[in-house]
Amino acid sequence: MTEVLGTSSRQRWTLVLVCTAAFMLLLDITIVSVALPSIQRDLRASLPDLQWVSAAYALVLAVLLLPAATLGDRLGRRRLFLAGLVIFTAGSLACALAWTALALELFRALQGAGGAVLFATATPLLRAEFSGAARSAPRSAPPAPSGRWSAGC
Repeated sequence: MTEVLGTSSRQRWTLVLVCTAAFMLLLDITIVSVALPSIQRDLRASLPDLQWVSAAYALVLAVLLLPAATLGDRLGRRRLFLAGLVIFTAGSLACALAWTALALELFRALQGAGGAVLFATATPLLRAEFSGAARSAPRSAPPAPSGRWSAGC
């Protein structure tokens, strides 16, 4: 298959890393909603605290998305992507170890900063890594099942 697609090991690892990071970012947005009752119970969080636990991530991510893209252009997408991955992972670990609702809110904001860097650099990183036949090869593959599921078929 690699001969047909003409992809290198570096390209494959870049694709796997970017897709895994994107999956973790999207999972992180939704999983907190499921965990809110446990967060409220374990951290004795109030309703405003729970709202900030959810909003801190999305707010910081949205605010830093465009500046992170600009930094990626100036400092290098690969380097910034890896820094974002470290920031996001550190924020995730800190969230798991949070001792108060306020600490959790601050660590969620840290996750949002890392997420903004990851989102801002992921697509340009893939576009730079894949060119020519390697970029058009996935279009010739059969459509993903998720496309059919989202269409309601």
